[in-house]
Amino acid sequence: MLVSINNGTVYFGANDVFENIDFSINENEKVALVGRNGSGKTTLLKVLQGETELSSGQIIKPNKLNVGYLNQNSLIETEGKVRDEMLKAYQELLDMEKRLSELSEELKTNHDTKKINEYSSLEDKFKYMGGYTYESEMETIVLGFGFKKEDLDRDISSFSGGEKTKLAFAKLLMTKPDLLLLDEPTNHLDLNTIEWLENYLSKYKKAIIVVSHDRIFLDKVVNSVFELEYGRIKKYPGNYSKFIEQKKADFIKDQAAYTRQQKDIKRLEELIEKFRYKKNKAAFAQSKITYLEKLDRLEDPKKADTKAFKAHFKCGVKGGKSVLNLDHYKVGYGDKVLGEVTYEILRGQRICVMGDNGTGKSTLLKTIVGELKPLGGYMLLGHQIEMGYFDQNLSQFRNGNTVLEELWNEYPNKDMYEIRSTLGAFLFTADEVFKEVSVLSGGEKVRLSLAKLMLKNANFLILDEPTNNLDIISKEALEEALKEYDGTILFVSHDRYFIKQVATSCLVFENGEVKYYPDGYKDYIDIKVKEEEKKEEVKQEKVVLKDVKRRPKYNIKKLEEEISQLEELLEAKRDLRFEPEYYQDSSKMQELDEEIDEIHNKIHAATEKWEEAMMELE
Repeated sequence: MLVSINNGTVYFGANDVFENIDFSINENEKVALVGRNGSGKTTLLKVLQGETELSSGQIIKPNKLNVGYLNQNSLIETEGKVRDEMLKAYQELLDMEKRLSELSEELKTNHDTKKINEYSSLEDKFKYMGGYTYESEMETIVLGFGFKKEDLDRDISSFSGGEKTKLAFAKLLMTKPDLLLLDEPTNHLDLNTIEWLENYLSKYKKAIIVVSHDRIFLDKVVNSVFELEYGRIKKYPGNYSKFIEQKKADFIKDQAAYTRQQKDIKRLEELIEKFRYKKNKAAFAQSKITYLEKLDRLEDPKKADTKAFKAHFKCGVKGGKSVLNLDHYKVGYGDKVLGEVTYEILRGQRICVMGDNGTGKSTLLKTIVGELKPLGGYMLLGHQIEMGYFDQNLSQFRNGNTVLEELWNEYPNKDMYEIRSTLGAFLFTADEVFKEVSVLSGGEKVRLSLAKLMLKNANFLILDEPTNNLDIISKEALEEALKEYDGTILFVSHDRYFIKQVATSCLVFENGEVKYYPDGYKDYIDIKVKEEEKKEEVKQEKVVLKDVKRRPKYNIKKLEEEISQLEELLEAKRDLRFEPEYYQDSSKMQELDEEIDEIHNKIHAATEKWEEAMMELE
């Protein structure tokens, strides 16, 4: 057992975050911590990291446990070059390297046995800890996060906030903590980086606890799941998909048990009511009353099941068949063109815009809705097409407003009932509608923004990362709402599961081009896999060709053996000249001379081949 919590409780003020939970993780175990927003996942990570203390209960962990924690606001704020900052993760190896260098100099003039043993022991430890590979490892991790090799020599101050977060994550991985705590590690990572991270973490040889709403990421990384809901925690073996299967099976079983118990309770209550006022049955009735009072009543699984918001996006008007026509439409900033799109969007399509960070995805959406100016080309909006825009930065709110005011100010002609009903559908009930927008969480702001979007009844939704800050249950609710929507959608997302569920086709920004995949995410992946396979085949062919070109035309060792055998045969034939059988018979001597000449010719030919092969090697 690496770390365990026994009867752990955390409360803030009068509110319990979680109560009397038992949690443990083994060495090398990879755990997902799931539950809806506000269930206490981040608090539990902070307890394990030491930032938050348990209100009651016990945490057991080794004194020298190295815990690494990536929270959602992790940044590298220091000055200097990236390379120097990353090397700090290898400080122990750097100190060892320095000491080895000192010992090496000392041993040139002083062959003291003690120093020799120290050098030998230290070198073994240095090698075991990766002393000869740490620089290449550092480069591999930094490049894995989408940086270039030359970025290692850039000043940290020249990077954006998102890039500084990725650098902090890269440095954390280099430290190889015994327990790696990751809070939403895939936020703001592009697909290629997420796939690289999945591969890295799946091979990580120590323990990991990850909080993530990326379902495919969890499937590929974790081998067990802890669900934290209603202050309680439960462990499920396997990845996220296995957890969902088991949770559904548990729900069916719990529902059946609850139904049986309710029938028994009803039957006993009817018996009590029937016999409680009869003298000869009063004792019987009282025993049943006592039994019911002591009964551990099961909760209704339907009530305990987490609630999701209910969105119903509808078109005010149907609009034309051609929704948007882009002709050599160039997008970017200043004079820098990030992409050029020629494409017609038709009614009913749900198109995902994909690509690495910085390639122009969000820029395309902002240009279409008029927040940025195009750098060239033409855009034609279809007949009676009305756009509804979801901004990932959630910058459209006025902080002085309450939730109720924010929605009502946007739609002043709606009555109170419709406004309150809409807010209720998005889980803003009772006094929650009077909360100020400034104190809302990221997930709450997304729900409020979606509520405003739903009331617009636009027939063309343009969504920039709509699943950011949403928990998995909310993501699933949004997926269903968008699949039922009868209008057209153009959206940007890095959530592969969400893309698979919603997109009917994909526009992908890659290598300065915009490519169209008509059959959605699966089409994109299939083509990508084939392209990678083809690249690998070409690469292998080049390696083989290069090997063939480098390989000498003849086998040198075989030629040397052949020459040696011929020379031995030549000596043997020459010795025969002194035998009476030959020097007394002229015809036999002539045959012998011809054989000797033939051997000479073979030696000469083999020697030429050997010289040619040696020249090729050089």
